[in-house]
Amino acid sequence: MRVTWWGHSTTTIEANGTRLLTDPVLTPRIAHLRRRRGPAPAPEAGECDAVLISHLHADHLHLTSLPFVSPDAALVVPRGAARLIHADRGPRYSDRCIEVAPGNQVRIGGLEITAVTAHHDGRRLPWSAYSAQPVGYRVDGAPSVWFAGDTDLYDGLAAETGPVDVALVPVGGWGPSLGPGHLDPLRAAEAVRRVGASMAVPVHFGTFWPIGLDWVRPDLFLAPGDRFKTAMTEVDPAVKVEVLVPGESVEVSP
Repeated sequence: MRVTWWGHSTTTIEANGTRLLTDPVLTPRIAHLRRRRGPAPAPEAGECDAVLISHLHADHLHLTSLPFVSPDAALVVPRGAARLIHADRGPRYSDRCIEVAPGNQVRIGGLEITAVTAHHDGRRLPWSAYSAQPVGYRVDGAPSVWFAGDTDLYDGLAAETGPVDVALVPVGGWGPSLGPGHLDPLRAAEAVRRVGASMAVPVHFGTFWPIGLDWVRPDLFLAPGDRFKTAMTEVDPAVKVEVLVPGESVEVSP
């Protein structure tokens, strides 16, 4: 298996001859946010067999990025998201949607994908009435992966998601504060411990920042990746942490 981090929550998971793309943001900007580290992902980032969307927030379901994705890729989305995609992009995109709720399974190529619970705000916001229950995804191939999307800790996390081999876990955000429904580095380390992963890749940090606020809490931009690595050493030193830069890949053995 190979995992490539393109920045924020956008990753490519390659295994068993299948390519999955998570929460694709493939442009330099999301509304008032701009990409502050590295260029927009290379065109190859959009090449995939399926897209996994975790929730409706614009930095995860980035409608502007969908045209950069393979035109025949399935769009695995939370139940209720297809209506939003249809309204914004039309049937050419909504017809490709596979809606899921926690517990639902989908097979894409050589990979079995299970939607799992995520504790996060499911509304589109700020000027939209659309809502859908957020999810994370467990991907079973060789090895297994948990893509958390955005979530907070919850009591059933270990039983529902684990054990897995690799955790793609959010450790920060895109601005000078981190609201409810997110994991900071310490809570992310605890989440990895609960799901029993032997390897963790921190995501959802060090990519986007509000325009004009470059020097407001810069410690929340790059630092969460290293803080997570330190926290993981304290919580479970057996877990291998790979802190990537956008566009970098890591090979994972079964």
